[in-house]
Formats: sequence, C-alpha cells, structure tokens
Amino acid sequence: MQQRNSRIFKSLLYVMLLVVMVYVVVFMPTPYMVNQPGSAEEIKPMIRVAGGDPEEKGTFMMTTVSVTYANVAALIASQFNSQAQIVRKTPEQGGKEYETQQIYYMSDSQSSAMAAAYHKAKVPFNIVSEYVFVVSLSKSNPPKGDFAPGDIIRKVEGQALTRFEQLSGILKTKKAGDRVSVELERDGKTLSQQAELIPLKDPATGGNRAGFGLNIGELRKVKSVDPKQQVEFAHTQVGGPSAGLMFTLEIYNQLTPGDLSKGYRIAGTGTMSTDGTVGPIGGVQFKIVAADREKAEIFFVPEDNYKDAKKKAEEIGTSMKLVPVKTVDDALNYLSKLKAKAG
Repeated sequence: MQQRNSRIFKSLLYVMLLVVMVYVVVFMPTPYMVNQPGSAEEIKPMIRVAGGDPEEKGTFMMTTVSVTYANVAALIASQFNSQAQIVRKTPEQGGKEYETQQIYYMSDSQSSAMAAAYHKAKVPFNIVSEYVFVVSLSKSNPPKGDFAPGDIIRKVEGQALTRFEQLSGILKTKKAGDRVSVELERDGKTLSQQAELIPLKDPATGGNRAGFGLNIGELRKVKSVDPKQQVEFAHTQVGGPSAGLMFTLEIYNQLTPGDLSKGYRIAGTGTMSTDGTVGPIGGVQFKIVAADREKAEIFFVPEDNYKDAKKKAEEIGTSMKLVPVKTVDDALNYLSKLKAKAG
C-alpha cells in the first residue's frame, strides 16, 4: 500500500512539473518581442477606384514586419532563425493604446496617399474632417474622467466635434477644476459624462491651460470632387504608416490610363506626405527579405533607409533592383523610363 501511494505521489509530481514547464515555455509572458520578415502583399485588392483604369499586368506590393510578443518557446526558436531579431518590448507596445495608434497611422497613411495621388493625377479633391478621437491617455497628467483609447469624442458642452480647433475653442474660457459635459462613442455605444478639466502645459504660450489629459487624433477623409474617382480602401489588419508610397503608386495607376507596373512585381516601403515626400521607416531589412520571398523584381526604398536595405539585399543575394527615392516623383520617373516586361 505504501509503495502504491509512493507511485501515485511521483506520478502527480511529474504531472505538476509538466504543467509548470508548459506554462513557463508557452504561456509565461516575457518582456521581449521577436521581429522578423513579414509579408509582401498585393495592394490592388485593397484599393478600388469606381471609374478607374484596372489594367495592371504586374503588381504593386506593400511589405510588412512580423512582430511577435515572445514566449520562451519563441525566444528559443528565434535563436535558430537568422532573420529574426529579439528586442525588448517598450512600455507603449501592446494593449489598446498601441493598437489605436497603429490604426490611426494606417488611416493617416491612406489619406496622405490619396491626396498625393490625386495631386499628381490632377484630380480635384477636398479633405474633410470626420471626427476627433482618443489615441492615448497622458501618463504624466492622467484624465479625470472615463476615457479609453479609440473613444470618439462626439460632443463637448453640447457642441459637436469634428476638428481639433473646435475643442480648443470650447475649452479656452474654462479653467482647471471645471467640469464639462462630454459625449463619447465607444464600441458603437454612446456614453455621457461630466469630466473634470486638469492643468496642462500650453506649448504655444509656455503657460497653463485646461484640458482632459488626452492625446487626441483627428480622422480626415479625402473626397474626390468627382464620385467616379473616389478611392475606397478595403479593411486591412495591417497597421502603421509605412505603406504610404506603395498605396500612392497603386492609386495613381488606377487614376491614370495605362499600366504603371509594366508587368513587373514591384515592392517597396516608405511613408507618404500629402506633398509627395517619402519618409523613412523602421525594419527595412525585414521588408527586403519579405519582398525577395515573393519574387519582387523592383523595390522602392526611402533614401534614408537605402544603406541598410542594400546591406541586407547583398547578404541574402537577391537579384531584386533597389531604387532609392525621396519623393513619389522619383518613383514615377523611374517607372516612366522602365521598358515594359516582355511576355
């Protein structure tokens, strides 16, 4: 009997040890992330221009970085992956605030790409502010009210909001400690509250002003004067601003006659300003690998990222042509001189 109890005890002990090991390896969070090559996705299915020219024998592709919040198993596996990079997670990464920021950056990137493409194609358009929303809560001056990242601020003191300037105008006669009525939209539901204003530094004057303690974004939509040339984006799970350049090229290709791709598989990265300036991005080395895996033949890279991109391209031995650009005009000029691909 004693021997049997001893066997049962040992069996239970083994099971407990196994459970602990599984938890540590699979479920226990770590302060690290693993960055590695993501995807190179065709943009045409993401964008539609009602009266646009659909001709495209080649393809334009956006590139991404895969970011994984690492468990112990992922950290171990990354040691055997030459393209993986372990980085320490920063406090702002993860959670609703980070997700809201990435969605905002993507939305802003799409709007900037539309404006830049409309400008180059000489399509009249207007920029319309749709709403103001909460991007994040201030860490140094937290709000005194029920606010969450992603909340749309519909009204303050009974006045509808669509632009930053309107909020400043409503609060300019208020002081810290005053309570104001706020109407929010959260997950499709309307929430009303009385929020207390707090003292905030005014960067314009150097003095104090009353505010909520929120980092706020303004969602703007670019509207074509001609509805037939209105650009519509399909929903995407990708966040961030780095697809701006490639969005612009795809939109311009649909707005203008002919095939800008000329039969080539064209990938790239870079932020886009409404004036056509291409800005640098992070993780270009991962995007080079992602594009090469999808057999891209040309890769547009922001000039500031060219050195790192060239180093990675040489490391993996790709035949992909790297083209450094400062503006969307640089990319368009390169494509205009490119001979159409045979076959």
